[in-house]
Amino acid sequence: MLALVGGEGEMEQEFEAKLKIQNNSANNQRSKSFAFRAPQENFTIQDFELGKIYGVGSYSKVVRAKKKDTANVYALKIMDKKFITKENKTAYVKLERIVLDQLDHPGVIRLFFTFQDTFSLYMALESCEGGELFDQITRKGRLSEDEARFYAAEVVDALEYIHSMGLIHRDIKPENLLLTSDGHIKIADFGSVKPIQDSRITVLPNAASDDKACTFVGTAAYVPPEVLNSSPATFGNDLWALGCTLYQMLSGTSPFKDASEWLIFQRIIARDIRFPNYFSNEARDLIDQLLDTDPSRRPGAGPDGYASLKNHPFFSGINWENLRSQTPPRLAMEPKAPSTHSSGDEQDPSWNPSHIGDGSVRPNDGNGGAASTSEAGSVTRLASIDSFDSKWKQFLDPGESVLMISMVKKLQKLTNKKVQLILTNKPKLIYVDPSKLVIKGNIIWSDNPNDLSIQVTSPSLFKICTPKKVMSFEDAKQRAQQWKKAIEALQNR
Repeated sequence: MLALVGGEGEMEQEFEAKLKIQNNSANNQRSKSFAFRAPQENFTIQDFELGKIYGVGSYSKVVRAKKKDTANVYALKIMDKKFITKENKTAYVKLERIVLDQLDHPGVIRLFFTFQDTFSLYMALESCEGGELFDQITRKGRLSEDEARFYAAEVVDALEYIHSMGLIHRDIKPENLLLTSDGHIKIADFGSVKPIQDSRITVLPNAASDDKACTFVGTAAYVPPEVLNSSPATFGNDLWALGCTLYQMLSGTSPFKDASEWLIFQRIIARDIRFPNYFSNEARDLIDQLLDTDPSRRPGAGPDGYASLKNHPFFSGINWENLRSQTPPRLAMEPKAPSTHSSGDEQDPSWNPSHIGDGSVRPNDGNGGAASTSEAGSVTRLASIDSFDSKWKQFLDPGESVLMISMVKKLQKLTNKKVQLILTNKPKLIYVDPSKLVIKGNIIWSDNPNDLSIQVTSPSLFKICTPKKVMSFEDAKQRAQQWKKAIEALQNR
């Protein structure tokens, strides 16, 4: 039986007791009594109707989930205990839970409750039905300056609060900026958060992100140069990422985008920024200041605090006192794929992981729980690469996106090797040696089904066949049918 070492039950007990934390200003110990706002419940995964997948990370999935008895909808973050303990991520998970519990701001995603079972930890988060800001940029190509100004102002408002609590987010990017159904911004994904020394957040000794604030975290295109140079993290890190995000809102692409992670880092270090000629002088000036190589000179990080940022001419006309009651930009809706579903509340057929829960989930129906070809639209954002998966970006071409990604075993006559299998929209299928980070195989095919086919021999085993060779793979999470349907969806599009 798997268990997370020092799990949430232990955290609850530790928090309910009086905590002794260091008071840096007085240099003495003080006690603080604390109780979780978001309780740990005795729910099971069967208490929820699971819908579409919002995103997939290295040890977690976020799924739309409706509580059966209340009909309340949540974004349910499901975390794999075995992976967390194996990869020493326990402290990160605890810290994210503790931080989210103590944050209370309309611009920050809310945690409602947690629960766990033998295999997984669950966090029930606020469901942002408007999706990611990244999707709005993608659907519109780029945002108007008025739209970008509004979103940037709401991010500034939330960041000011987060920084006032003594926290550095360390992964600000359009994918982590979610939109409510009416279009207001919520900052999400606090898995990389770093409390500063005099943080107002109560943190247990065994719930900390890392010992050194200069540890590399985040996503390549938004990482500031000082982090690449191993300097300690500061609030300026988030302000650099804000500058990158504003640039992406206005242009449709990140300012340092390049063909590989290494090239991105070279452009960041060289501060190689190219402004489109349609950027206004105010937008160009603000981005230029936020992307200052000296983090202390970025607006919001200096002695004037956020006043210098909020008073910048780019934000002229923004009512900072009444920001959340203003009318947000109109959301561009996702193009609807053909589907037999009548509403978003029904369970997404592509989501039937047999490893979730304590073994009482419904058995595999022979179709692997995979989406049918007519529902292939649900596959397109299955595995957006987040901060934990950014190393795989170097294997993509500019503009290429990931449709499915998984660590699988490549079965050979004498040996079985773990490889990272990546399916992209090119269409392209590659498998990468995860330790050496080199491509071991690359299959690019046309829309002709004869160029490539996939045979499923069990829920976890599948063969990929081309005119020249046959390759066998094992997916431990039993997604063989999902691989088949995703590949066939590309061939039939």
